[in-house]
Amino acid sequence: MKKLKRMLLFIMLVMTGVSLKAEIITYPVPQGIYYARHNDDYTVRVRQVGEKDWIDLYEYNVKVDLDTRSDVTMVQFDFSGKVEVLVQKNNGEVRSAVIRPLSKGIQPEIDGNFLLFTIDKPQKLSVEFNGDRLNNLHVFANPISKDIPDKNAPNVMYFESGIHEATDEAEKCFHIPSNTTVYLEAGAVLKGWLNCDSVENVKILGRGILLEPKEGVFISHSRNVLIDGITVVNSRHYTVSGGQSTGITIRNLKSFSYQGWTDGLDFMSCSDIMIDDVFLRTSDDCLAFYAHRGKYYGDCRNVCVQNSILWADIAHPINIGTHGNTETGDEVLEDMIFKNIDILGHDEDDPDYQGCMAINVGDHNLARNITFEDIRVENIEEGQLFHLRVMFNQKYNTGPGKGVEDIVFRNISCTGKYINPSVIQGYDKDRKVTNILFENIVLNGKRVTSLEELNVNKKDFVDKVRIKVSVSAILSCRPFFILIFLRCIKMKHYGFSRKSIWKNLETFP
Repeated sequence: MKKLKRMLLFIMLVMTGVSLKAEIITYPVPQGIYYARHNDDYTVRVRQVGEKDWIDLYEYNVKVDLDTRSDVTMVQFDFSGKVEVLVQKNNGEVRSAVIRPLSKGIQPEIDGNFLLFTIDKPQKLSVEFNGDRLNNLHVFANPISKDIPDKNAPNVMYFESGIHEATDEAEKCFHIPSNTTVYLEAGAVLKGWLNCDSVENVKILGRGILLEPKEGVFISHSRNVLIDGITVVNSRHYTVSGGQSTGITIRNLKSFSYQGWTDGLDFMSCSDIMIDDVFLRTSDDCLAFYAHRGKYYGDCRNVCVQNSILWADIAHPINIGTHGNTETGDEVLEDMIFKNIDILGHDEDDPDYQGCMAINVGDHNLARNITFEDIRVENIEEGQLFHLRVMFNQKYNTGPGKGVEDIVFRNISCTGKYINPSVIQGYDKDRKVTNILFENIVLNGKRVTSLEELNVNKKDFVDKVRIKVSVSAILSCRPFFILIFLRCIKMKHYGFSRKSIWKNLETFP
């Protein structure tokens, strides 16, 4: 019977045109940047498992970290099946090596100056030798590119492999009209930013690169914009800027920056945002969500960020609030969820701008109904884990925030010995932080059961902060299980119902 099912499945795949062949697709490199953009710190090769011959990859040099302006390496390829990646460190000895995110569970084999690992699904990885995160290797193993448009079709802006100068020489940009599919072929390098101003129904796809643009993709007063698969290298400003726009979807985007004001994805008065499977290593906020700022007005709501990797060499991995409209005082940032995210770094020396997960409301903003779930923080060089504050920042605000309420932090883990205390602080009796839940928080392998263990500085005008440990988490620990058992017996003895016992256990201990 199983044999018949396998045969039927094979026939269906053949009839539907689904390829069973594993493959590797590498990207050409334009001659004009081949030598200028190469980094010879590493030699990287890839091959299908079981094959004899290795395929060489081009090692791009990109810059990171505002403080050090360090050179790091990036390689990319598309693949299906199961592949081996071989990395040769060309300078200095190998004493240790690690592949991050650690949640991927990839254990490399080390042989002299060589490192070997295997992957069977798309990954975005940092390969780090001898604890060096400022001269590391970034490996972007993409899925096979699909839905490639016909380059001659109407409403298609197709960039073939090669270097492309900006069509608007004055602004150094490419203007994208409505109802257009922009495709950056693998090996396409655009020296300019993509301007989506007052447009709708735009797709920006492919495996090409925006190389050192003034900014990456600019989305203003627009709707239904999709960005999928491209890489932005060392933008001079934001990687993606969204202003008073709706229906923005960003997938499989990779980005690096090393200068000031080079945030990753920033949204001002935007709604209906989906961010999935992105890698952002930036020297300002990786993600920022604001209400009114500049020429943009309105709320920011309905946001989902998932399955992503954030690395803030400077500032916040996630920042919410700050800017709003003190004239109306009615703007809201709400209904946001951040889930399944690896934070590889957070380094900020100014306490006012610390926090891996930061909600700082000013300008009469109200932030509410925001959830952070399944977040893994691997390294805080200098900074805080949480930062919740109603503030009046004299540098950016014209008034204090209105409040922060109904915030959930669930299944959060963090490693690091010298993390600054997190901050929870209201502004006055009418501008509070209230109803904050911390559930299943693990610091350095220990499950948190109190604010003291959470290392939180709870200041004035803060109400209803709860620490919760789920029943499933408790049952995974034998000493806790014994205490629960004894507590249940005691509660049953005093006449508690089964439902009340269960409810009590949810907030144990």
